[in-house]
Amino acid sequence: MKLSIAKDQLIAGLQSVQNVVSTRTTLPILSNVHARAEENRLFLTATDLDVTIACGVEAKISDAGATTIPVKRLFNIVRELPVGEVELETDDKNITKLSASASFYKLHGLAADEFPPLPKFKETGSVTLPQDKLKVMLKKTSIAISTDESRYVLNGVFMKFTPEKLVMVSTDGRRLALTEEDLPAGSTAQGDIIVPTKAVNELNRLLQAKGEVEIRFTDNQVSFRLKDESAFSVLLISKLVEGNYPNYQQVIPKEAKERITLMREEFLSALRRAELMTNDKSNSVKLAFTKNNLTITANTADVGEARESIAINYKGKDISIAFNPGYLMDPLKVVETDEIFLELSDELSPGSVKVNTPFHYVLMPMRMS
Repeated sequence: MKLSIAKDQLIAGLQSVQNVVSTRTTLPILSNVHARAEENRLFLTATDLDVTIACGVEAKISDAGATTIPVKRLFNIVRELPVGEVELETDDKNITKLSASASFYKLHGLAADEFPPLPKFKETGSVTLPQDKLKVMLKKTSIAISTDESRYVLNGVFMKFTPEKLVMVSTDGRRLALTEEDLPAGSTAQGDIIVPTKAVNELNRLLQAKGEVEIRFTDNQVSFRLKDESAFSVLLISKLVEGNYPNYQQVIPKEAKERITLMREEFLSALRRAELMTNDKSNSVKLAFTKNNLTITANTADVGEARESIAINYKGKDISIAFNPGYLMDPLKVVETDEIFLELSDELSPGSVKVNTPFHYVLMPMRMS
């Protein structure tokens, strides 16, 4: 394999794939990036056997071929090189010579045929939607993914595909985030999948403001092909979380006694200040709603007390309720509307955060001391 490639192209390709590589792997080949040169493209692939990311970047190919190279070391070298062309040449012992300007390196790799092959996909239905829409949906739902590995079906985002709509849900048992999006005509994928946290995190990083993403899935894996106006494309393939997702509709309150309009930035700032007076043992803030007023209080033994009042438009009955401030702030950070709506019934029932778009966040209250 012999090629010449612009430094920024090589960096873009390596940045797309290298995050998926684990630093603690028992298989040396999984520390490497698979590099294949053909038809004026360098194709890069990295995997941890659960999530695989592949992309193609433009290059001038002198000799087609393939090898694998330690990806973290390669990325660190290329990042430090001066701007310009990078020459790569691999011999039959999988030693890759890298030269750029006055710099020269030799990197010991492993044979390309040792690298796990790209998972094959049966031709199933597909959904294509703008990358920015999928990115916004994942941003809104990934806040509530569970990190409890004993409840592994919650360690990801549940996606429900119908011909008209994509619904996304996540929950950790204490809160739930739900959003939905109308799908374009011609969408042919139907079914439910659970996309694991690692794949969700990679998608949050890879999805752009422009371009489209094509989604396909089978019983045990899903693929996301990201395309934009340039020749650059990224393919992410992931195993799915196995199991049945709980019936999330059961925990969504059917109705609330009070619906309170709050200014998002003002409410978020007040919660941030109140959270400063909490600790790991006592991590709750109390919201007290009285006529045209909201009082936010944090009172923690051995730490101190915070109290703040916000003028609001409220005519309902007095309600006091306590929430984990971090959990309450999470949805306020991922929506972009000026106003949010807090729906409450009493101090023991779940509260809801809603906006004027299809987003619903349900949060269990905490006991008030």
